[in-house]
Amino acid sequence: MENFVVSARKYRPLEFSDVVGQSAITNTLEQAIESSQIPQALLFCGPRGVGKTTCARILARKINEENGVDGDNDFTFNIFELDAASNNSVDDIRSLIDQVRIVPQVGKYRVYIIDEVHMLSTAAFNTFLKTLEEPPAHAIFILATTEKHKIIPTILSRCQIYDFKRISVEDIKGHLVNVATKEAVTYEDDALHLIAQKADGALRDSLSIFDRMTTFTNKNLTLDAVAENLNVLDYEYYFKMTDAFLDNDIPEAMLQFNTILNKGFDAHLFITGLGSHFRDLLMAKTANTVQLLEVGERTKTKYVEHAQKCTSVFLFGAIEICNHADINYKTSKNPRLTVEIALMQLASLTAEEQGLKKKNIG
Repeated sequence: MENFVVSARKYRPLEFSDVVGQSAITNTLEQAIESSQIPQALLFCGPRGVGKTTCARILARKINEENGVDGDNDFTFNIFELDAASNNSVDDIRSLIDQVRIVPQVGKYRVYIIDEVHMLSTAAFNTFLKTLEEPPAHAIFILATTEKHKIIPTILSRCQIYDFKRISVEDIKGHLVNVATKEAVTYEDDALHLIAQKADGALRDSLSIFDRMTTFTNKNLTLDAVAENLNVLDYEYYFKMTDAFLDNDIPEAMLQFNTILNKGFDAHLFITGLGSHFRDLLMAKTANTVQLLEVGERTKTKYVEHAQKCTSVFLFGAIEICNHADINYKTSKNPRLTVEIALMQLASLTAEEQGLKKKNIG
């Protein structure tokens, strides 16, 4: 049986041009290499799974390529990686400092990548300070962290800092399309969009979810199957609920809410999701703001069609009711009743509007 390699490793970028969603940083690093203006200490910080360690490895390899190391040579002789999460003591840093003194046998630079650098102890940071301030001419340090605020200011002041951002849903989805095509996976556009949303800006997380969904669906990613496996409430529930509100049908809204709870969904997540749903309907009412919807094309079309049924007054009121229910949920002694009261208010919004209209006509 062939060994399975997870997509996050299999499709890890080997060039800056392949890195997803960090063009500002990759362009700067490429320019620094071309102009030979590489700082001796760099700090890559940002959320998990956005390309910090990947960019560090690409940069380390590029530095070696630019400075006399043949492509046939083993770059690992000039690249050292230290995981500070498990090597965070003073002795570990002293051992690293001893290595730093050794001049490279091939090429001009030795590159030291220290991952999760915020895990170093205070004593280890202090031991590292002098070397980081005045490193040997052949040493370049690339530090990576998800928690910049935990790094002492004296270390920060000695590094050139690069802040990695969360990757947009569209960029993640575009990458998933490429991976799905290479892996011969059949997919619905909205299914990949849902995976990209669930990843919350982390490309590595999206690829892990993609692998899981591919196994679950036997390489046929449909929106229904992905939503079921990720325990995400399908948009259809929100559209049906909105129809009940517009018809002032309180019993139907209550029954649908009960069905949602029986399927194992959390009431708090439901009411916050409903608020986001009304926000998306409001964005879908005008052509200029439709682009702000982070959903697949098929779902976007549904939003545009559904938005025409709702007045702006209804949507403003609905968003406010959902927001209040979200705020009150955690402090309520009867959370379910808090949500049900919100649903009753939502189902009464258009009734109030129609009542005012009748009054004005009379």
